[in-house]
Amino acid sequence: MKKIGIFFGTETGTTRLIAKKIYKLLGEDCASKPVNVNRITPEDMLQYDSLILGTPSYGVGAIPGLSSGCLEKNWEEFLAQLNQPDFKGKRIAFFGLGAQERYAERFASSLMALYDIFKGFGAEMIGDWSTEGYTYEHSASEVEGRFVGLIIDQRTQSMLTEERIKLWLNQVKPKLLENIRTPA
Repeated sequence: MKKIGIFFGTETGTTRLIAKKIYKLLGEDCASKPVNVNRITPEDMLQYDSLILGTPSYGVGAIPGLSSGCLEKNWEEFLAQLNQPDFKGKRIAFFGLGAQERYAERFASSLMALYDIFKGFGAEMIGDWSTEGYTYEHSASEVEGRFVGLIIDQRTQSMLTEERIKLWLNQVKPKLLENIRTPA
C-alpha cells in the first residue's frame, strides 16, 4: 500500500482520538484512515510497508485485551490471529497513552510490550521520544533515557498533545514515507 497505515487499540476511545489527530496532520494523501485492531485481519495490516501503531496502557504493562480487563477486544486478540508474520522490511512508529500521575509506577508501560512483539516479528522500529516534560517513577517503555515511541498523557497534559504529535510526526513522517515501496 502506498500510504502509511495507522492502527490502534482502544478501551475508552482516547487512543482512537490520538490516531485521528495523527491522521489529520499527516493528511489523506500519505496516510490511510486509522482503524481499530478489533476490526481488522492480519492481512489488512500486512499490506502496508510503513505503519503507525497506537495502544492504551492497561494492566501492569500488559498487552491490552480481554484478559487484562478490557471490555472489548484489543491488541491481545488481534495478535492472537497472527501466525508467525513476517514484518521484515516494514517500518513502524509507535505511540502510547498513559496517565503519569495516576500510574506513575508503570507509566505507559504497555507500549513496550507491543514494541517488543513487533520487533520480534522483524520490523524496523523508529520514532523514539524524549522523556523530558514527563513526571513518573517508572516506565517499561523507557530505554536508555528515551521512550520507544511517542507518549501522550491526555489526562494531565492534554494541552501538550497537539505540539507533541506535530514534533513527533516531523521526525517520523519522512522515514515512514521513504519506506513505502512503489509497485512494480
